[in-house]
Amino acid sequence: MNCKLKSGFVCLKNLRFHARHGVLPQERATGGEFVVNIRAKYPLEKAVESDDVADTLNYAEMFEILNKEMLTPSCLLEHVAGRIGKSIFKAMPMVEAIDITVEKINPPMGADVDSSAVELHLINDKTF
Repeated sequence: MNCKLKSGFVCLKNLRFHARHGVLPQERATGGEFVVNIRAKYPLEKAVESDDVADTLNYAEMFEILNKEMLTPSCLLEHVAGRIGKSIFKAMPMVEAIDITVEKINPPMGADVDSSAVELHLINDKTF
């Protein structure tokens, strides 16, 4: 039986960070808990056939990019997610698109809510 690969993704799920993102001074001073999920689309046909780590995305490298950006404080989750996407595209130009969610656990908004989050779908526009 033959099959044709239509698309593929590398995913890092439920990465937990303590970071200092937020608008309020206390959020920046004490920090809070965040969860990041990322799904990166790239041409993985070669890796499917070769079973060679050189033909796939390096998960550890992707994590280091995420970790670095999460350690840099921002007011907005949108800004954090955008920085992560840009940094991954720069370091890993074979990535075609990224879906990223940055979630703030127990945000200080006076409501009974588990988290607030931002989700971005970014495309690596190599024309610029």
